[in-house]
Amino acid sequence: MRDHTLAKLYTDSFQKNWENLAFTDYEGSDFKYKEVAKTIKSLHLFYQIMGLQKGDKIVVLGRNSANWGITFLSAISVGLVIVPILPDFNNNDTNHIINHSEAKIVICAESLLNKIELDKSPNLKAIIVLENFSFHAAKDENIQYKLTDSFEYYTKNNVTKNSFQFEAWEKEEMCIISYTSGTSGFTKGVMVPERSLVSNIIYAREHMPLKKGDKIVSFLPMAHVYGLLFEFLFPLSLGCHITFLSKIPSPAIITKVFGTVKPHLVLSVPLVIEKIYKKRLLPTLQKPVMKVLLATPIISNIILKKIKAKLVDTFGGRFFEIVIGGAPLSADVEKFFKRIGFPFTIGYGMTECGPLISYEAWDKIMPSSAGKLVDRMEVRIDSEDPFNVVGEIQVKGENVMLGYFKNEKDTKESFTGDGWLKTGDLGIIDKNNFIYIRGRSKNMLLSGSGQNIYPEEVEAKISNQPFVAECVVTSRNGKLVALVYPDFETMKLGKVTETDLLEIMEKNRKKVNSELPKYEQISSIELVKEEFEKTPKKNIKRFKYV
Repeated sequence: MRDHTLAKLYTDSFQKNWENLAFTDYEGSDFKYKEVAKTIKSLHLFYQIMGLQKGDKIVVLGRNSANWGITFLSAISVGLVIVPILPDFNNNDTNHIINHSEAKIVICAESLLNKIELDKSPNLKAIIVLENFSFHAAKDENIQYKLTDSFEYYTKNNVTKNSFQFEAWEKEEMCIISYTSGTSGFTKGVMVPERSLVSNIIYAREHMPLKKGDKIVSFLPMAHVYGLLFEFLFPLSLGCHITFLSKIPSPAIITKVFGTVKPHLVLSVPLVIEKIYKKRLLPTLQKPVMKVLLATPIISNIILKKIKAKLVDTFGGRFFEIVIGGAPLSADVEKFFKRIGFPFTIGYGMTECGPLISYEAWDKIMPSSAGKLVDRMEVRIDSEDPFNVVGEIQVKGENVMLGYFKNEKDTKESFTGDGWLKTGDLGIIDKNNFIYIRGRSKNMLLSGSGQNIYPEEVEAKISNQPFVAECVVTSRNGKLVALVYPDFETMKLGKVTETDLLEIMEKNRKKVNSELPKYEQISSIELVKEEFEKTPKKNIKRFKYV
């Protein structure tokens, strides 16, 4: 047997932590490892009665919760392929995924049941309610009695820790089909093998200082591999206690939840961090008196220490670091966090790598990098000078997917002829394999004089200007135009009129242009009235606006 397998990791974790708390639904119930095991065994019995075979697919659809985690574990512990569906997908995408994946059972949150069209899903046998594992619908109504019998069996018969075990997978077997919601507007089913999950988990165990009994908050979507791996599978393998937050994480909710749980490690996406920076810190930092004080060395140090303490307290006060991934972090936010010595780091990955490509601890990371290539992967830059000339980032190694489910064309196009995965991201590396991302290859714009323009870098500068909530930079007739969704909340507080706003935006444009080379100058700013549509990772769906 290999040193590390999913079966060994979780069999050991459950047996060693049998009496300890595993899951808590925020403002809801607690579950010990032994209670989680009992529900998993009840679902196993139901799958067996339903005639499910190894490799059959189960869909889980809902926001983060203990029962979402239990459903996931019930599949991968018995050789079934789990298909997580993001709750934000529309009805058409949801039913397309159920059909395309050939799912036999859907376990779905009550609020999302109306999305599923049972009669139009030829492989689908039953729909189960996620909140309490009750029967919702089936083509054979006798299934509801089979479900009841399965759960009643383990009410009467105990599950002992020595009898509870995860079944083994072969390392190349597919465990998850993760359907991505890309910024290009289409979904593909990424086939994640056992070796990718194990590789990501073991890397995290070797490089992120969590230990048995530590607490973590799961608030990133579990249907996306970033949240799934690092807020759930990795801590669970150690015997941690996971609190699930199903609400959308506004700064106010985060402060409340993290203040209560006080997690030992925090995972986030840039949007959440940038909101906290803009709403909680920036208004204070931009006051004229504060600008004078921050220019005075001794007073500046005292103020910055207080700001850091306040920010650390926002996330509960006892975390080792915050790992930020999923999208680029604003350069201004990164610069300020570095200045105050805030313990954050930036990782880089993609669903196709389950997800990790690069990471480094907060006290070792190189400024403006996306971390260091993880030690089970290789990287190359498709350019004549990888250290200086931007090219596509290409990778290979243990973390890489098997391909896209039932999609040979896209699978073939995703790899080079010699077997490297094409990430679609542009960047450079240094001699120590730190990766520096410049943007997405499909987002790159070409200036009239032939220079490459990476709109993400321009957008980051505009987004840090007053009264800008979100921004997309595009090219029209050879000129750069910035589409801006204003910060209406701050406008209301500051009693800023629409006329005032137009003047402010023109000042913003001139200020940003003073910091940009001539070929990246913004010709105009156009205001939009609604937030930009986003993927579940909170990346803007650019294809709708360019």
